[in-house]
Amino acid sequence: MTLRDLHGMAEFLAAERLQRAVWGQDDSPDPADLMMVVQAEGGLCAGAFRGGDLVAYVFGFPTRDPLVQHSHRLAVLPEARGLKLGVRLKWYQRDWCLKHGTRLVRWTFDPLRRTNATLNIDTLGACGHVYHTDYYGDMAGINAGAPSDRLSVEWRLDAPGVKARADGQRSRPDAGSIKARVNIPEDFAALLSGAPEAALSERLRVRDSLQAAFAQGLEIGGFDREAGDYLLVRRGGQA
Repeated sequence: MTLRDLHGMAEFLAAERLQRAVWGQDDSPDPADLMMVVQAEGGLCAGAFRGGDLVAYVFGFPTRDPLVQHSHRLAVLPEARGLKLGVRLKWYQRDWCLKHGTRLVRWTFDPLRRTNATLNIDTLGACGHVYHTDYYGDMAGINAGAPSDRLSVEWRLDAPGVKARADGQRSRPDAGSIKARVNIPEDFAALLSGAPEAALSERLRVRDSLQAAFAQGLEIGGFDREAGDYLLVRRGGQA
């Protein structure tokens, strides 16, 4: 397995096909020509290759702040899951950003999906206190069936907790700093497909809980992957 930047239109077209395979044929992928141009203008488009085949990729682009990158997509083909390619690509992204002078990476994700919460918060050490209600409007593919709420997170690449995780150490807020917990469903995707009313109820419950916590000056500083709980700490108190 080789991790590297994408090169040539054929590889960007492969990234476009990969998006459809992961998010569904009805989802609108980032087009190959756009990704190629964004990379040429200072963005990141990198992938994991098995032989000559692209099996996972990450796509990020510059923001108005030269020290900040927005990470837009991260995807792994179903047949390549279990190889930790998502986390390997994120550490690749961190190394790439630090090399290019970027110190903070932002992105959004569905706060009800435990796999993403585990990766983004517990494994990588991102934190967040901004909640977007129905961010993308009605969506197709695997996201269809509930408001497209998103949690915006910040990955502070030089933070002690992120450095510790990059070295393979676990890091979580200490018990005394945790002010609240917000539990999320074990399998939100199953709720969306099999019990849409329950999925909507969970969406609204978590939305209300996180927005109330953020309004009180708290932020997500950790995720308890065993319990499925976001760990809320005082803003700036990330592990």
